[in-house]
Amino acid sequence: MNNTIYLRRANKLMIEQEQGEKQLPKVYLATALKNIETLGYTFSDELMQAVRTLSKEPFEALVAQVVADLRIMVGAHVDYKPMYPGFPSQVMEEDEVELYLNAILHYLTGVYPNHESVERVPLLDKINLKVIGRGNKADFQTLMRQLIEAKGSISETDKADIDTVLEHAEPDEVDALLPAEIPFKENVGFVVASLLKYEKANIDRIGPYFRTATDVLRLAVAWSDGDISLAVASPFRKFKRRERRLLLGLLEQCGSITEDMLRYKDRWIRLGEILHPSEYKLRYPRCEEAFDILRNNKPFTTFNGSVELAFQYQNVWSLIELLKQRPGEFARRLDHLLRSTTDKEYVLLAFGEILEHISTPVLLQVKQHFAQRNEPQDLRVFFPKGNVAKAFAIPNQLPEMDDDTCRAVVQMCEQALVQRFAALPSLGKTYVDPQLHDYLVPFSQRSASKALHTIVRGSRVPMAEGDTIRFFNWWKEGTVNGQATGRVDIDLSAVMYDENWNYVEHISYTNLRSSKYRAAHSGDIVTAPHGASEFIDLHIPSIVDYGGRYVVASLLSFTSHPYCDLPECFVGWMMRKKPGSGEIFEPSTVANKIDITADTQIAIPVIMDLVDRTVIWTDLAVTRHPDYYNNVEGNQKGMVLMGKALTTLRKPDLYDLFMLHAKARGELVDTKEQADTIYAVDEGVTPYDIEQIMAEYLA
Repeated sequence: MNNTIYLRRANKLMIEQEQGEKQLPKVYLATALKNIETLGYTFSDELMQAVRTLSKEPFEALVAQVVADLRIMVGAHVDYKPMYPGFPSQVMEEDEVELYLNAILHYLTGVYPNHESVERVPLLDKINLKVIGRGNKADFQTLMRQLIEAKGSISETDKADIDTVLEHAEPDEVDALLPAEIPFKENVGFVVASLLKYEKANIDRIGPYFRTATDVLRLAVAWSDGDISLAVASPFRKFKRRERRLLLGLLEQCGSITEDMLRYKDRWIRLGEILHPSEYKLRYPRCEEAFDILRNNKPFTTFNGSVELAFQYQNVWSLIELLKQRPGEFARRLDHLLRSTTDKEYVLLAFGEILEHISTPVLLQVKQHFAQRNEPQDLRVFFPKGNVAKAFAIPNQLPEMDDDTCRAVVQMCEQALVQRFAALPSLGKTYVDPQLHDYLVPFSQRSASKALHTIVRGSRVPMAEGDTIRFFNWWKEGTVNGQATGRVDIDLSAVMYDENWNYVEHISYTNLRSSKYRAAHSGDIVTAPHGASEFIDLHIPSIVDYGGRYVVASLLSFTSHPYCDLPECFVGWMMRKKPGSGEIFEPSTVANKIDITADTQIAIPVIMDLVDRTVIWTDLAVTRHPDYYNNVEGNQKGMVLMGKALTTLRKPDLYDLFMLHAKARGELVDTKEQADTIYAVDEGVTPYDIEQIMAEYLA
């Protein structure tokens, strides 16, 4: 199980070499590598040497598991049966009347058109194989520990991996996996809930992780399988007596619990009805007092109430004194505070006094905000907290601020970060790849989907070689949690826009092919008892020549099923040089595959910039528009808004982050060959090393 996680997350395998001089015959290894190559992968030389020390049975078991894992990773674990097996030429050459009649026949009967089998020429694309390296147990444990001590939220996939590793860990391995501190509080609740579930926790091990009442609330929510982000209220399960004592004991040791509990007053009242704090009032008197204030609405002055009152009366001096007590809140409200006074120099002086107490992620975001504070920008984009990847864009109506103030804030943040990073170990000679400007810093991965390659929303990835993008999706109807889905129809669409986001054309079930450029849809399938798939081919040069630039790929649930209620649903794309060769689905050409599991009916996984030849990672879930059928025509306005928002997104990028580290604790060099430490897209610390970046570089 650990190797499955290790392969998916780090492209590595752990091999326990067998003793003795006997080596596995080369023919076994060659046969295995040939099978793996069809999925786009191969073994490194070090890994090949290690697996050759295995005897036949463990080798075959290892290869079988690796092949099974890789097939799931690239989407090759299912059968693809498009409506037109000769796609794309069959759709491009078919008579319009025949396409229409075939669609009507399928809609009425669910039967595919009767086509003779098509003989396809072998795959002619040259594939650059991805190399699976050899890892070890210590490296794997470091990977998981970095994930636990991330300085931002982690995804559901991350949590599932941590849970699996903790479940199977031996007692001494648990200590190796757990860091001394878990900085991000959501991770505290989830990790401790997992330890408690598998009876691997004790108060000495978990007690130091809990500092606020909200930490304890998150644990109760996680223990009840609820939304640990607290974005939405979740029901609590009935806790056993010893579990109630544990929660109350952790709460009793926290500071200022009453004010913290008032932030989630209703939830604490519901939790109190289960914990029965009055039964333990002698043992946990602070808990009993806090619950009494909440239940009986007794007066209690809160920090946030005082801040809002001071803002209301524009009492800047009171605001400064209040916010200095909570540096993170000071940083988040700095723009508002500077706009509320003419005495900006005093606000900046106070901000400088508390800089060292502000977290690195917040400082980076404040620095970025003020660096681009007065640059023209139509939209401001927000990603609300929660487990669904939604984005909101609003008109940018912030009044301008004088450049001197903005520069002062940027310089203060940069100096504080450099000073902080200088205390970390030396990097030696350091190379930072300029391409890292296109990759954003991973502050929050809470709503990130499980994918073959996961990066941060808004990042831009260069397209692989090839002139044709082939989108694909696969879904299945069936039974989920004892409930039959009924008929499920998921539609794959691609909408083209010009450089100004004016609509050009769309390819979907309503428009199977373009007469303006080379683009085609494999046919609309409306039911999937055994699984179904759709494909879209887009020829980049012909679309660009026609004036197209952006392509918004979307997945639409026509039958209004939320994706989380389906047995399986995923989407992905391939880059093809010879789209007419090979099978329609060729695993070795898959650029990325994304599992779609959100509680929504529209997904926008990526936006393609065909002029720059980049893939903009969006991974968004959009709520169904209530006034239209759930198809591409009915969601034009939302797609344009999301497209504009994501293509103009301004967030801290990895180049700036790594340059700050290099300035603080390294010596910059011009080439990789000169460097001791490399930060690049494909070497050293890369944008895909999200666990390491969140744990070590946001410290």
